[in-house]
Amino acid sequence: CFNSGFSCDKCDFETNLCKALYEFNPSGWIRRNGQSGIGPPYSDHNGNESTYFLSLSPEMESSSATLRTNVFLPTDEEHVCQIRFHYWVSGTLMVGLQKHSEDTVTNIWQVSRELQSQWKTNTITINSTKKFEV
Repeated sequence: CFNSGFSCDKCDFETNLCKALYEFNPSGWIRRNGQSGIGPPYSDHNGNESTYFLSLSPEMESSSATLRTNVFLPTDEEHVCQIRFHYWVSGTLMVGLQKHSEDTVTNIWQVSRELQSQWKTNTITINSTKKFEV
């Protein structure tokens, strides 16, 4: 999310978890690459077999797991927040927004398994007058 207009934190999972991620459930997600022997995908979005990405652990395939970002500052006309991510869906992937003045998480984007098994890319622009997490 780059909401200062200039900065952009890149998250690639190569050396550790992304610093933008605040909640990480080890039983739900694993950091792996295409050579892990777990199954598809067998490479990252660039076709690299040794590059790491996050994946649901095999025992979680019929369950759900959450990733949560750190707190982002409110947006305005000069300070936008855009989150760009690559995804491979074998179930349902949802992106939610939780404003700090609210208890509920609002679903702002969702995709379910598609017939074609391949990496896709999406960019979400977020507008919020309050501090928020995604």
